[in-house]
Amino acid sequence: MAVENCTVVTDFILLGLSGRRDVQQGLFVLFLLVYGTTVIANLGMILLIRMDPRLHTPMYYFLSNLSFCDLCYSSTISPKMLADFLSEQKKIAYNLCVVQMFFFGAFAAVECVMLSVMAYDRYVAICNPLLYTVTMSRRVCIQLVSTAYTAGFIDMAIFTSCTFPLSFCSSNIINHFFCDIPPLLALSASDTTTSEIALTVSCSCVVGSSVITVLLSYSYIITTILRMKSAEGRYKAFSTCASHLTAVAIFYGTLLFMYFRPNSSYSMDTDKVASVFYTVVIPMLNPLIYSLRNKDVKSALKKVIATKLSSE
Repeated sequence: MAVENCTVVTDFILLGLSGRRDVQQGLFVLFLLVYGTTVIANLGMILLIRMDPRLHTPMYYFLSNLSFCDLCYSSTISPKMLADFLSEQKKIAYNLCVVQMFFFGAFAAVECVMLSVMAYDRYVAICNPLLYTVTMSRRVCIQLVSTAYTAGFIDMAIFTSCTFPLSFCSSNIINHFFCDIPPLLALSASDTTTSEIALTVSCSCVVGSSVITVLLSYSYIITTILRMKSAEGRYKAFSTCASHLTAVAIFYGTLLFMYFRPNSSYSMDTDKVASVFYTVVIPMLNPLIYSLRNKDVKSALKKVIATKLSSE
């Protein structure tokens, strides 16, 4: 079929995670609990940081923005996925597919940059503690967060503008549970070379620069920690980075697995499992990682609970 004679696609059909009705009902309950936990945990983290003056520091300012990103990019996927578990026809309008892909990709890119900003913050705190308050002033923090959002949204705007002029006429069935990039490119009847190049370049710029920033920051941090004479000092310095290192390893590891593999190793079932992990599970894990491993957050949470109980 010639591209010029294509019937214009007005909607896509998502195959989802399973075609079995009983499995879909079980998955609905599971992911409803996960999404509910994600919303409560991330909103709770944002409110806790806003309410407790002891958490009004650069590290927690970045953490509140990380929680906002997790909440936003999970919310672009989970509500539609949950609705589809209960639907016979898992349709998504063409325009909504564009919107979903754009906002998911944009907030994921923002989170990628935000994690590198947090690594830089830890570098300054541990390697240049005397200059920390000057280097990480409120103005600098706002500029760093603004840079993360600007980079993420520009990156996805460029890619989206290269993807959706493509023609979709051979099929409108997406073998996925949301409008992800690889399945959409696979459906296109047009030449996707330009889009694939745009995806590679944009991902390489955002992910590459973020990974380099994280690696450089932690190479200096590790060197500084190893030079410390006090074992207690080394433990304290490392403990301030442990939560961030865990979040970085989970997020970047999944991202690199998803988008930086050779085409020959792609498996849609494997991709679906990995996609569930970084779209649904990671946004739930991040606030739990930071709250369970962070004394300041646990202390602030206990204070809020104690204040609430005493007021009753």
